[in-house]
Amino acid sequence: MNRLWALSLAFRLSRLAVPATGFVLLPVAPPVRSCSGGMTASAGFAAGDREAAEAVGVVVRAAAASPFDSDDTISPVVKTVSPSKTLEVHALTQEMKARGERVVSLCVGEPDFQPPPAVIEATAAAAKEGVTKYTGVTGTVDLRKAICADLARRKNLTYSAGDIVVANGAKQAVYQAVLAVVRPGDEVIIPAPYWPSYPEMVRLAGGIPVIIETTVEEEFLLTAEKLRGALTDKTRMLIFCNPSNPTGAVHSKERCEELAAVLSEEGGKGSGCWVLADEIYERITYDTPHVAFATIPGMFERTMTVNGFSKSHSMTGYRLGYLASPPIITKAVTIIQGQITSCASSISQAAGLVALTVSDEEMQATFDVMRKKRDFVIKRLSEMPDLATAVPQGAFYVFPDVSAHFGKSAPDGTVIGGATDLCLYLLRAHSVALVTGDGFGYSKCIRISYAASMEEIDEALAEFDKCLCSLA
Repeated sequence: MNRLWALSLAFRLSRLAVPATGFVLLPVAPPVRSCSGGMTASAGFAAGDREAAEAVGVVVRAAAASPFDSDDTISPVVKTVSPSKTLEVHALTQEMKARGERVVSLCVGEPDFQPPPAVIEATAAAAKEGVTKYTGVTGTVDLRKAICADLARRKNLTYSAGDIVVANGAKQAVYQAVLAVVRPGDEVIIPAPYWPSYPEMVRLAGGIPVIIETTVEEEFLLTAEKLRGALTDKTRMLIFCNPSNPTGAVHSKERCEELAAVLSEEGGKGSGCWVLADEIYERITYDTPHVAFATIPGMFERTMTVNGFSKSHSMTGYRLGYLASPPIITKAVTIIQGQITSCASSISQAAGLVALTVSDEEMQATFDVMRKKRDFVIKRLSEMPDLATAVPQGAFYVFPDVSAHFGKSAPDGTVIGGATDLCLYLLRAHSVALVTGDGFGYSKCIRISYAASMEEIDEALAEFDKCLCSLA
């Protein structure tokens, strides 16, 4: 009897007239989306009816697209943001690994060493001792004071605890700094190659990214002339990543002074330009010492310094960064963070406090290993055909220009039209994953991360060499 009723119900539903737009009209609650993407009737029937409908697989669908499943329902602001250009390489890498294939990846943007032992111990102790509650939005007073002491000792920067906002990673600190000052229509100068999130953060704030291209011949360093040429009456901010991701370029004190002079020119267009100094890699430098931009004369009152623990202490998963800035910015960023995430992890903050006590000698030992890897990579690249490479002075990336190989064909007939094509072919044919320069606003290059074991670096570069030599 129940089955006959269910079949009858299915027949009646199939005969319902469907309007040209909208949903099937039933005296029930709105349908819900099933895991398979259809609109099921099960939510709209009484218990007995629902069971009967499900027994025969009754599905009620809208004749037209749901207003909740349309691009028009998404904010126009989101539509201004570009998706990652590295997703294709990443997706193929995951597919190959899922098939059990070995892929050597030099894509990762995090150190391959572990945090200092004292940090690990502090992490465990914080959890065991109940340091698991909310802290103040801007972070614990102890951590902010320790950050001030560290900046004073190492970078000659004088801040008070009230000038520091501890965030959930340096990335959040960067975005909140952009939100704090960039108004709709404001222009933000971003030297290229750039970290992919910079332009998108500016767009999310309603600003306009203004890209200044640097070249491998310039060692990817921003010049005073190019900065002056990009400034307009609408310029609101310069985003200055030093050392740079993806190039590893480090602007010297003299170069920073030249840039600061442009911003300070009397009657110039840089007078109202904030500087967001992303210095997350500042402890990993080689032959060119890093100088904090806020220490350059006339720059302290207009500079927002972003730093953190991810790269220096290999604490990427701790999500612990900070912003050091003038009080007016700190106040604005605190308001923003209070509405977005509140405080950073209390356990991460406890670990960060201990991280700042690790000796310079212990830290330098890991950076010396990075230098050896850099030197090895540069030597190997210099032996490969038709590459132009600037020697990175910081971070753990090399960004070779591979454009001389564009237009060539691989043994299987694949035409290398650009950096992305080269990375995809290298992955398919040689099982090596590198990052295309397209994602960094510079289509001539690829990014190689040497934050990996020497064995992996050696194997990956050997295959990269074979790949380039096979192109004709």
